[in-house]
Amino acid sequence: METAKGTETQILLADEVWCALAMLHKNHPQRVSFSAREILDQVRTEHAHTDIRAGVQAHIYLHNVANLAPNSARYRMFYRLENDTYRLYRPGDPAHPLRKGKIAPKRAELPAKYHDLLDWYEREYSTSDEKEKPKGLVDQLWGLGKHLWVGVDADSYVNDLRKDWEEEPATRGPEVPTREGDRSTRVLRSRIPIRRADRPANSRR
Repeated sequence: METAKGTETQILLADEVWCALAMLHKNHPQRVSFSAREILDQVRTEHAHTDIRAGVQAHIYLHNVANLAPNSARYRMFYRLENDTYRLYRPGDPAHPLRKGKIAPKRAELPAKYHDLLDWYEREYSTSDEKEKPKGLVDQLWGLGKHLWVGVDADSYVNDLRKDWEEEPATRGPEVPTREGDRSTRVLRSRIPIRRADRPANSRR
């Protein structure tokens, strides 16, 4: 897109916001992601367009975000993390199935002074595998097997279990191997634990 002068390329709104986030990444390589406020402040600082256009915030929160359902624009330029911060999208990141748009500015549509950002993205950032990784074992297990519980109401499920416990008579469960001295023995345990109130007064805790 050319301006009235015919010499300077007019930056597109989605690309302006992308450039702001790319600058933050490049200037702060130790950071994984940035808040919407930080991105907006960078747009204001860079002043790539003569005015702060009305759609800037919508592009930060929605239009550029690959893993959100699209409204009108279907770009895949940002990726939103669980803490509501944003990073640039990388090829291979999860995206909403309806989003098929561009993941970075097109060079021909980007002012020349921002071409180095596009080079940096293509050469370094988009090929990096430093995606957000789970911090511990519990985080790694988060969501595992969730497909098994689709359509199951948690409260109803627990109530049904409690109902079975109340109606089922105490039965003897499977044999549990134990060891007494040097001689192996096997004892039988009830599937229903004995409540503290039901224990004999002389039993050990």
